[in-house]
Amino acid sequence: MSNLEKTLSIIKPDAVERNLDDEIKEMFKNNGFKIVNEKKIQIEKSEAEQFYKVHETKPFYNELCSYLSSGPIVVMILEKDNAVLDNRKLMGATNPKDAEIGTIRKKYGLSIDKNSVHGSDSLENAATEINFFFKD
Repeated sequence: MSNLEKTLSIIKPDAVERNLDDEIKEMFKNNGFKIVNEKKIQIEKSEAEQFYKVHETKPFYNELCSYLSSGPIVVMILEKDNAVLDNRKLMGATNPKDAEIGTIRKKYGLSIDKNSVHGSDSLENAATEINFFFKD
């Protein structure tokens, strides 16, 4: 039985700056993800604040928003069976030091903030986040 899902992935400024977008996309493809749609954009801080609204009460909120809007990002819609969970596994722990070998954050992440990728953490958030960047 198929459980085809879509999830949002963002290649963050630190990875785009280091020209890692193609390598990271390859990792997704090699792990069975189909990139349904993608675009390279730069967002305003106000847009980042909207996007990360769920975190607005957390102490790292302001830095997170400044960081996401600090340079170009690549936003992608990924699709595969169990896309949300599989993407979380492939990304690895938020802190690259804690991430497992073979994960994107272990390989490319620089720090807990500059951890190279973002991925939706639930199907509900995936739908919201995809709609945020890819309004029909």
